[in-house]
Amino acid sequence: MAKSRDEIWDEWQDLVNMSPKELEDWLETEESKEVGDSEDGESTGHASGRKIVEIQRTNKDDLSDDQWAHMGKVVAYIKRHTAQGGPDDDPEHSDWRYSLMNWGHDPCK
Repeated sequence: MAKSRDEIWDEWQDLVNMSPKELEDWLETEESKEVGDSEDGESTGHASGRKIVEIQRTNKDDLSDDQWAHMGKVVAYIKRHTAQGGPDDDPEHSDWRYSLMNWGHDPCK
């Protein structure tokens, strides 16, 4: 069964723990640009990060159906990848963390 918008909103608030400014600054780094599967030169996660910033700057009542769908995708991605756990050796500087950060979640916070 699909999640309600209220469920998506609550999970989004819990899981997306980077501010729009933090995420924008992160997306400018080389580390951000070097992780993930690339389509046309930009990884899926990096493109997602740009959408997340836009969503964060949109009033809840003004979110489009596409934005709600993307929020659900972001929540699912973060839950799946945090459940896998990061590397035992230096998770702070790992592709695992960098990928999650592209999706708006810093597991080291």
